[in-house]
Formats: sequence, C-alpha cells, structure tokens
Amino acid sequence: MNDVTRPDTVVLIHGLWMTPRSWEHWVTHYEAKGLTVLTPAYPGFEIEVEALRENPEIIANLTVPETVDHLAAVIEGLATPPIIMGHSFGGVMTQLLLARGLGAAAVVIDSAPTEGVHVTPVSQARSLFPALRNPANRRRAVAFTPEEFHYAFTNTLTVEESQRVYDRYAIAAPGAWVWEYGLFANFKPGPQETWVDYAADRAPLLFIAGSEDHIMPPAVNRSNAKHYHRSPAVTEYVELEGRDHWTCAAPGWEAVADRALEWALAQSTVGSQVG
Repeated sequence: MNDVTRPDTVVLIHGLWMTPRSWEHWVTHYEAKGLTVLTPAYPGFEIEVEALRENPEIIANLTVPETVDHLAAVIEGLATPPIIMGHSFGGVMTQLLLARGLGAAAVVIDSAPTEGVHVTPVSQARSLFPALRNPANRRRAVAFTPEEFHYAFTNTLTVEESQRVYDRYAIAAPGAWVWEYGLFANFKPGPQETWVDYAADRAPLLFIAGSEDHIMPPAVNRSNAKHYHRSPAVTEYVELEGRDHWTCAAPGWEAVADRALEWALAQSTVGSQVG
C-alpha cells in the first residue's frame, strides 16, 4: 500500500556574505516542532565565521557547480525528500536543486535571481556596487563594510543593531559570483550556471520577498516567480511588509519561519511504498 506522510526534514541553505550560522534561530525553532533540520555549508564553509574571515581564499575560489553538487549530495543521501529553504543566493541554489528533481517542496526567501531575470532596481545596484566597482574583485573574496552591510542587509535596524549582526554573521562573498550571476549573467550567450528550465515540472515553490529589502527587492523576486508561469508546478509569491534582507533573524523572524513551514508542509507529501 502507499503510505503518505509529511516531510520530516528541512534543509536550510544560506546565501552570500553568510554561513550556516545565519540559520541558528530557525534550527532550534523547527527542531522544537519535531523536525530534523540540516544546514549544509558551501564547500569549505564548514569552519566558523571567524576562521573564514582569516582565510578568505576558501571563499574566493568557490564555484557554483561544485556548491550545487555538494548540496545535492546531502539531499540525495536522505531517506525521503525534504523541504528545502534558501535565503538570498541560497534561493538560487534551491531553484537549481528543484530543477534536479530534489525536494518535496521549497521556499526561497529574498532570493537572488536565476538566469533570465532582468529586473535591476536601483537599491540592488547600490547594494552590489562594493563588489562591482573593481573588476579585480572577480578573483577576490569581497566583504561589506559595516555601513555597506547596514544598507544592503539590515536597513530596518539601527546602526547599533546592525553592527551586532555584522560582528556575529558577516563574511566575505566570492566576487566572481556577484559579477557572473548578479547584474551581468544575462549578457552572456547561452545558458549559464544559474539557468533553470522555467517550464519544467518540479516540487512546489514559494517566493517570500520583503518590502524593504534593498539587495534583493520585491521586484526581483516577483519577476523570478513569474518566469515559472509555463510550469505545471505550483509557484506562489508573497510579499511581507516591513521586512528587510535580514528577515530570517530580524525581529519578527518567527512569523516568517512559521509561514514558510506551514506553506511547505501544506504543499508537500512524501510517499513510500510499503508491502
């Protein structure tokens, strides 16, 4: 007979300028609900924030294909398909993983865009400018200053609150990723490494955007979601008022976590053949 149950595992995928530490509140929140929670790091990011700051070569040399393969191996090793959630560039990773047929359902939060999304609001360009102003940054790990981080990530917080977030969580990001998959991916001919087949079937997908997000504004997430209009799979979009890019830990994050989980559980079932 067919035994259908809800997923029992959530995989949380961090974005750029962050590590799995950025999910620490969501881990305990979801574990308290009886779920198994995994926060796989990008390859080499398994060390602590402080160690990555001292060894940025790990960040500078990372590639998207090796990162997607690494994350896919984690998910493929699970007994049943999990819920996948990704923040920022973790949202791109999540979409690439869904395109491989992985996951029971997925939520992307303040997602960076996959290839083909041409919307570039002014606040996004300003947020990414520290990485884009010097072509040599393509070969470097690029960090935000506390002031740049405040504008891009934590603009609804005070300067003092933002500094505490920066001190605990912020690392550099691979400059090549910002150049190759940020504002310029769509100028290259042919599919690139963040391309997905928007018309293909896949697990259900929810986009959550924050109205005050500077680096990945709602217009970017809306456009990304609309690109899936030919897919037979469920694709939904919701915009949360007053939320910035740091929505996964800014005050009120619990409501965001609950909304994401409730949607994913409602959309997904895991079937296993018994007997």
